[in-house]
Order: sequence, then C-alpha cells, then structure tokens
Amino acid sequence: MLNIRKMVLVLIDIAIFAASVMLAVLLGSLKETPMPFDFPRHLIGAVIFIACILLVRSLFRCYTNVWRYANSRVYLFMVISDTIGGAIALLINYLIGFTHFGIFRSLAIVSIFCVCSLSSRFFYQQYYRYLNNLGVHDLHQIGVAIVGAGQVGSLLAEEFLYNSASHYNPICFIDRDTRKVGSRICGIKVYEESEALIEKLKTMPVQEIIFAIPSMDGDRAKELYDVYSRTGCRLKMYDGLHQGEIDPKSVTSQQIREVRIEDLLFRDSLEINNDKTKEYYSDKVVLITGGGGSIGSELCRQVAKCKPKKLVIFDIYENNAYEIQQELTRQYGGQLDLSVEIGSVRDRARLEAVFACYCPNVVFHAAAHKHVPLMEHSNCEAIKNNVFGTRNVADMSEKHGVEKFILVSTDKAVNPTNIMGATKRMCEMVVLCRKDSKTSFSAVRFGNVLGSNGSVVPLFRRQIEAGGPITITDRRIIRYFMTISEASQLVMNAGAMAKRGELFVLDMGKPVKIIELAENMIRLSGLRPYRDIDIKEIGLRPGEKLYEELLIRCEILDKTENDLIFIEHDTPLSREEVDAKLALLQKAVEESQHKSESQAIKLAMKQAVPTYREPEEINVNASASREMQMAR
Repeated sequence: MLNIRKMVLVLIDIAIFAASVMLAVLLGSLKETPMPFDFPRHLIGAVIFIACILLVRSLFRCYTNVWRYANSRVYLFMVISDTIGGAIALLINYLIGFTHFGIFRSLAIVSIFCVCSLSSRFFYQQYYRYLNNLGVHDLHQIGVAIVGAGQVGSLLAEEFLYNSASHYNPICFIDRDTRKVGSRICGIKVYEESEALIEKLKTMPVQEIIFAIPSMDGDRAKELYDVYSRTGCRLKMYDGLHQGEIDPKSVTSQQIREVRIEDLLFRDSLEINNDKTKEYYSDKVVLITGGGGSIGSELCRQVAKCKPKKLVIFDIYENNAYEIQQELTRQYGGQLDLSVEIGSVRDRARLEAVFACYCPNVVFHAAAHKHVPLMEHSNCEAIKNNVFGTRNVADMSEKHGVEKFILVSTDKAVNPTNIMGATKRMCEMVVLCRKDSKTSFSAVRFGNVLGSNGSVVPLFRRQIEAGGPITITDRRIIRYFMTISEASQLVMNAGAMAKRGELFVLDMGKPVKIIELAENMIRLSGLRPYRDIDIKEIGLRPGEKLYEELLIRCEILDKTENDLIFIEHDTPLSREEVDAKLALLQKAVEESQHKSESQAIKLAMKQAVPTYREPEEINVNASASREMQMAR
C-alpha cells in the first residue's frame, strides 16, 4: 500500500513537471529569444531535471511523509530538496552541453514545479481535513484555548487541526508577547493575556485551557492556575513543560494531561546527582524496612534503577510487599536480584535471621506507624513499633556490619505535639547517638507526602467522588508538601552523601493552606467549591497543631552539595543518655500493656523528649508564627 502511494505521488509529480516545462518555455519565450524546437534534446534535458529532483526528494524522504498531517517543517524540506535537485540538474545539463533551456527557463521550470507540487499537497491536506472534520467540531470536539503561542503551542494546534482523530478544536491562542498578539498561527488568532480576556473566554466556545509553555517556573505556574481557574474551564498542560529542547515529533495530544495535585505545589522538583547516587548504590545489598509502604515502595523503585547487587524488601504487611514485588519483577525480570521477607521490626529474632542471611550494605528504615490520631489512641503501640523497632534495626545493622543506616523521619519530630511526632524524634535520638559506631547512621527529615497512604489528598479525592462535603479540621491549618518521588530521592541522595551522624532536612518550599488545597482539588475535578462540593470544618484532631514548624532556617543549618538539602546542627546525646530514656519508655510500656490510650506513656514521652508539648500550647500563638505569616 505504501509503495502504491509513493508511485502515485511520483506520477503526479511527473505530470506537474511536464506542465511546468511547457509553462516555463512559454514564459521564457516572452523574455528571451524563442529557441528552436528540438524534441530529443528537450526531452533529455527535461528527464535530467526530473530525475535529479525526484532523486533528491527521495534522499530527503519526501515521499515517506503522510501529507494529510504534514507541517511547515515537511514543506520546508521539500523546498530545500527541490532547490538542490534543480541546481544539480542545471550543472549536469551545462556539463554535457544541453544549454538550450537557458538560465531563466531552467529556474522557471524548477520554481513553477516546486510551487505547483507543494500546492497540490496543501490542497489535498485541506480537502482531507474538510472531509473528515465536516460537522465534527460542533458535535464531538472540545473547544480549547492554548496558552503559549510558541513552538509547542503551534505544534499542538497543527495536530488538533490536521488529525481527524483529535478530540480538540483550537479556538484561540493566548500569549504575553505583544509581537504575536493580533496575528494568526495556523489560522488561529492570538489574544493578549489580560484581565479582559478572562471575561471574554467565558463567552467563547472554550471548554478547556491548555498550558503549552516550556520551562515554566513555579511562580508562573501558580499565576496561570490562579488566573485561568476563574474561567470555569478545565485546565490541562503539555507534559513536557520542563524539557530543554523540544522534539517536534514528540509534541502530540497524548502529551496533554490533567493538572495534577503535585502541580499545585508550584515548586521545582528535587534534582539529585543521578550518576553519583547510582554509582554509590550499584552492586550493593540494600535492605528496606517498610518496603511495601508509600515511601518504602518508591525507595525500592529508585534503588532498583541503580542496579544493586541485591534488593531486600522487609515488611509486616504482605499485600503491599507482594504488590511492589510483582511490579519490580514485571519491570526488571531476572535483571534484579530481589527478595521479599515478611516480618515485624519489633521481632528481634526475625531481624537477626534476615540480617544474617543477606548481610546488607545499606539499610533504609522506613517502617513506622505514622497516623497521628490513631497513634494518640494507641500510644503504647506507637512506642513499641516506632521507637523500639528502630532500636532493633539499628542494633542489627551494627552487629552485622552495615555500611550505612538511613532513618526516614518527619517534620512532626520538630517540637512535637503528638505521640507519633515524639516517637519519631526519639527515633532520631536512637540513631544519631551512635557516632562511635563503624556503621554510618543518619536521619532524613521531611514534610507531608502527597498521595501517601493516610494522607489528606486521597481522603479529599474520595470525598469529592462521593459528592462531598470535604472535611478539614481547621480553615487556618497549613502544611508543607512534597511528592513521593521527591521524598525518596531525598533519602537516596542523603544516603549517598552521608558520612556519620547527620540529620538531613529538605527545603520544602512554601507552606500550603489546606483549605486552598481542598478548593483546588474541587476545581481540578471540574466542580465549584461551596456550590457543587461543600467544605466543612470538623475541629482539630487529638495531637494536631495548626502548622508544622519550618524545617529550613538557613542561618542555623549547614549547606550540602544539593541546594535543597541541609544538615541541622543537632548535638547528639550519648548512648548512655538514650539508653536511660529507652528504659523510661520501656517501663511505661510494661505498665500500659493492657491499656489502649495511656497517660503513663504520655508522661514518659514528655520526659524522654523535652520538646514534646501539648498542641494547645502551640496553637494559641500560631498566628504569630513565622510559618503562618509565610502562608498569609
């Protein structure tokens, strides 16, 4: 079928060339002295011309193009090929003495042929589009406005116009560049980005707005979202916005996606030194506790990319462990040496068996109870799992000669107001007191992770799907957010650069108001806050404070080679001091074995973690805090 199409195009071009020769000869006769007709010599000269042009067109692959979808780049290649082919033919004719066409006639032949050949393809393209889109725009296609009248925007518009399978009908471009405003690209008018246009868009047949601005920074993204969400249109974006060079062939409607919650952070993603990180984890045995959890499973994915000698997943919940095992097996097959072990970090005997079997070089400790209200109620379990579980894994790491141990911590460990945060602060103490160990112990502290199990985003999504209302604890509450990918990359990078006893913290950017996050999620679902989906306050939960304290205070932190990762000046306690605190907690646990929520646990935790306070002590002065002022 392809060869037949090529033959048809070649025959059409030969016919157009014959007509071009006759027209050029006629025009040349008006300007130059009429030449005597010599059929054999004219025929040979014409054959040389058409042969050279067709040959160069073939070399430029002009006959492999699907002309119904051709863009300006394809037409330009055809002009260049015809220019080269014509010049070669003219040179050959003069070398063999066939000069009877003359310079003017020769140039006229090539020019007329090129214009007519291009015109035939352009008219075919327009006719095909007319036949396939007849009545489709009104019935099936979605009217879109494209923000960004640059290369990406124009390439998207071309596909929308010339691809009959496209679901989009470009209505207009929007751009800040005054040189483009008022002009037309692909026949589509370019409007200036302005306040008046927002109102105008409400009256135009535009259902969706697509952001097509490469290398868009966080501030620009936030501005675009805030402005165009007021139109009531669904907002989408081209998925290659942070790419350097744009490959025209890769810009398709398949690259357009919904604006995700991650995009609402409006902050640049964490970039890590891939080569250095991969080199460190390559050919090492890596064990990840809690490997089936949100952070743990992403760590497994990242470690697998580094080609470790062996990856060991350790988790108490077999369903999650099974899921990540199957995912990695499908992706890597026999290229990844993977083992899954089921067990609890509270079980020293089980940990002893696993460490003795695999002798890991690196341990990521991500296993923990993390749900704040549940841990307030079951505070004894929080200590047994988080604190003593961490001690068990740390002890086994020392005993079996692990090179590096990296603890996954949280911003809730900073001046904690709940048992979960206090236990994580205690975990940091357990790890960082081991500076005299042959094993390098470090901890990584970061904020809330978008989309993780038990986080606010899946809850809001379920509430929206159920028709609302969205429930928030307090309209004033703020949090720092990061993506699961960012969190895992931070831990990986920190592990690679860790030397001994560091407490790494991440620059989380600006705090996010939970009320605004809820409103934006409703808008992203194509609904209107407080009209289609209501938002209700239900009051702060036990142990919850209005804000998490700022992790990064550059004046009291040391910088690392990564601009987003810092090291906190945390003076570690001695092993003896930490052991005394653990003994205090152990006694409280033994006294509270048969209770769900125990005051003895809280009292012991306040003694062990001096910065642990009641949430009311923090919330009463929340409005004056640096974090709340940043959010405002």
